[in-house]
Amino acid sequence: MTFQPSLPPQPLSPLDGRYRGAVTGLADFLSEAGLNRARVEVEVEWLIALTDRSLFETSPLSDDEKERLRALYRDFGQAEIDWLAEKEAVTQHDVKAIEYLVRDRLATLGLDRIAELTHFAATSEDINSASYALTVKRAVEEVWLPALDTVIGKLRELAAEHADAAMLSRTHGQPATPTTMGKELAVFAWRLERVRAQIAGSEYLAKFSGATGTWSAHLAADPDADWPTIAREYIEGLGLGFNILTTQIESHDWQVELYDRVRHAGGILHNLATDIWTYISLGYFAQIPVAGATGSSTMPHKINPIRFENAEANLEISGALLASLGQTLVTSRLQRDLTDSTTQRNIGVAFGHSLLALDNLRRGLNAISLSRDVLLADLDVNWEVLAEAIQTVIRAEVVAGRSSITDPYALLKELTRGHRVGAADLAAFVQGLEIGDAAKQRLLSLTPATYTGIAERLAR
Repeated sequence: MTFQPSLPPQPLSPLDGRYRGAVTGLADFLSEAGLNRARVEVEVEWLIALTDRSLFETSPLSDDEKERLRALYRDFGQAEIDWLAEKEAVTQHDVKAIEYLVRDRLATLGLDRIAELTHFAATSEDINSASYALTVKRAVEEVWLPALDTVIGKLRELAAEHADAAMLSRTHGQPATPTTMGKELAVFAWRLERVRAQIAGSEYLAKFSGATGTWSAHLAADPDADWPTIAREYIEGLGLGFNILTTQIESHDWQVELYDRVRHAGGILHNLATDIWTYISLGYFAQIPVAGATGSSTMPHKINPIRFENAEANLEISGALLASLGQTLVTSRLQRDLTDSTTQRNIGVAFGHSLLALDNLRRGLNAISLSRDVLLADLDVNWEVLAEAIQTVIRAEVVAGRSSITDPYALLKELTRGHRVGAADLAAFVQGLEIGDAAKQRLLSLTPATYTGIAERLAR
């Protein structure tokens, strides 16, 4: 028997269903409607740019006319969304539908005299490259970066709070030279701030040079106008960078660079998620219970680290999409093909999964509490980590002429490798060493909890 589904229309992507609330800010820019609003903005501002220069014997629009014209994108809403959907069903071309919308509204505004300047000498990619640059720029600067900053800010706060919280390091998963929890969290903040600065300094480029990047139609219409300068001033007036040398399409290199950096940030965040998950599993962090929440469907005692697991998964999805965007957008056949058009429609999905991960990391970091007693107990059963300090001090004493011990490393290796060594064992060993009294006292005063170098200072 064939199953006949009877559900009402449902979102296929969890970003538009289960997780919609966490990513809704991106939809203002990286949705189909957000892109179309930007396209209207680009078309309207091109009209204003042309008339401001009195090209083709036009008169500049009055301030009131400009404001009414700009209201086409500032007040862009459901009516325009529906109008464009209906028109595109006929035109089978999204940018052409935008042109028809602007023309239609010009008639309503009594600006028919400039109707033929709508989409003047522009190819679809002129409109799209500027529109994508605007929407991605705004999404990154107004939504994604603030979310990243929240996570970095929380890491900084936790790093300062736990700057002095000594803990056992685990290199290759094995007990190693102690550090502090604050210093380890500060490392993540430091890494993220570096990549954040690169992302904040990204270029957002657009082209506006016609069908094959040569301004051919522009010059045919007015051979005396300085079209490259007009185009540059127009694009830079939108707050974007201008790409003067292109084919029909803007080459998308700025997008590849940006997505690689966002993916890099995602890799660091993924590392953060897996490390915090591991600290929770070791008992270093306790999770703060949420009233009414269920940790496990069958084990009542559990509080699963779902925020960090959710972040990990979404960063993997986002990273894969961003890598695909970078790989696809860097190439276009000859003057152009439409692979980039389909690919770019998924920019919002890639950023959506990244934003969802940031939301989960923020919530997760706000719901953990450091168990200092567990950290200290872990240190107290791993006195062998002081072997590094002892053999290093012996080496220094040999160089200074206060010891004749040969191969200090082998000596400590024999004492500690594969063995549990307690405080009394190490104290007795140090007492019997042929080293100076000052060095001996320094070693005897050391404990795993105090052998943290300048970790606290680094964290602060």
